[in-house]
Amino acid sequence: MISNLRNFAKTKFAGLLVFIMIIPFVFWGMGSMFSSGNTNNIAKINKKNISTQEFIDYLNKSGIPQETIKKNLDSNILQEILSGLISTTLLELEIKDFNIIISEKTLLRKIKKNKNFLDDDGVFQRAKYEKFLLENNQSAPAFELRLRGRELQKNLFDYIGAGTVLPKFLAKKLFIEENSKLEIDYIDLKNFYKKKENITDKELRDFITKNQDQLKVDYLDFSYAIINPLNLIGVDDFNQSFFDKIDQIEIDISNEINFKEVVKKLNIKSNDVVNFKISKDTNEIEKKIFELKNSKYDIFENGNNYILYKINNIEQREPDLTDIQTKSEIRQLVYQKNMFDYNADLLEKIGKKEFTNDNFLKMGKEKIKTTKLNSIRDNKKFEINAVELLYSLPVNTLTLINDENNNIYLAKIKKFQSEKFDDDDDKFKNFVEKQNSNKRNTLLKSYDLLLNEKYNVVLNQKTIERVKNFFQ
Repeated sequence: MISNLRNFAKTKFAGLLVFIMIIPFVFWGMGSMFSSGNTNNIAKINKKNISTQEFIDYLNKSGIPQETIKKNLDSNILQEILSGLISTTLLELEIKDFNIIISEKTLLRKIKKNKNFLDDDGVFQRAKYEKFLLENNQSAPAFELRLRGRELQKNLFDYIGAGTVLPKFLAKKLFIEENSKLEIDYIDLKNFYKKKENITDKELRDFITKNQDQLKVDYLDFSYAIINPLNLIGVDDFNQSFFDKIDQIEIDISNEINFKEVVKKLNIKSNDVVNFKISKDTNEIEKKIFELKNSKYDIFENGNNYILYKINNIEQREPDLTDIQTKSEIRQLVYQKNMFDYNADLLEKIGKKEFTNDNFLKMGKEKIKTTKLNSIRDNKKFEINAVELLYSLPVNTLTLINDENNNIYLAKIKKFQSEKFDDDDDKFKNFVEKQNSNKRNTLLKSYDLLLNEKYNVVLNQKTIERVKNFFQ
């Protein structure tokens, strides 16, 4: 909500979370523009109005100079500040709705346990408390009011997050599963794919015939001229005279004046290109013209030049296997299709239990390799999703996995080796904390959806603009 107030109704609880960390902003010197008696509202949450004066008070409690706000108006700084106030108000509404309270006794206990106010023996010292208030320019009631607010917020989030502690037996089970070492045998399948050099011309032609609509290539005939100040007006300077001529060219284009006539009138050289096909060796200008081929007659900027071009003809043709580059590209496509078909057929056989461990050993012979994964996060050899898949499968299972470079392997789960640990192990404690945090975040996201239904936030854009205009 802090960063996306313009779409405030889409998310509210995100703002509540950000509010806990929000850096205060300061507002100075609104003067008489908004008096304390002003009843204009800047926002409304259900039936709860947030007045302009409340917004001003919220600003005046912070610490950023007016000049800083002025410089950041275009970055929606006022909307972000307002979102902080709305977050605060939402928290107050939720606290009230859940009837969460902090007694005076509890508040006093919190103050007396604050380490800032304790002596070396851990005893509360009133003098330290009063010194703290003086140094921070706060009164006791103001400090206690802020402390009460923070404690109410904490109790609200504790209430919402209740039940998010992972049971110890389940934590141990998950920890063992995720940190077990896994030994696998695997075969690199690239040794079994048909090699590119063994793909025949007949296979290439058959592939083109079956996929002719998808493989058709655009061939272009076009003309273009490179325009710059030196060849257009005789000086190397982007002055008004140059841009006037560029404007005239654009007018000629809109009036469909013939390309040759325009070039002749400008007395500049043009280039004619026929049977052009995009390739890796294409120069930057011709590549850009190819990309703009749907606009058949136009001008565009390219570095320090302008390019005037005219597409004379576009023809779609089947790939030309006499062209070395085209033939290489088609060969690569056929290779990839063969590879996909081989993998799909192997995976289907595994699924139907038609490919067994005996087949694996026979297929691998001397090509079988063995590796050990140290945890479910060990992606040094295989892609992380493939590692997670391996850890989810039972021993002796066969499956296909990949690495970061999309090389495909046939893998067999060989054995798991569980890691020994105790409840006081730091690694286990960190794991439990992370799992609880993940569960809590999931619960808070669900609570966000609930708040979207519970609260309707409406902003008064006119009032926001009035405040914004003060700084301009």
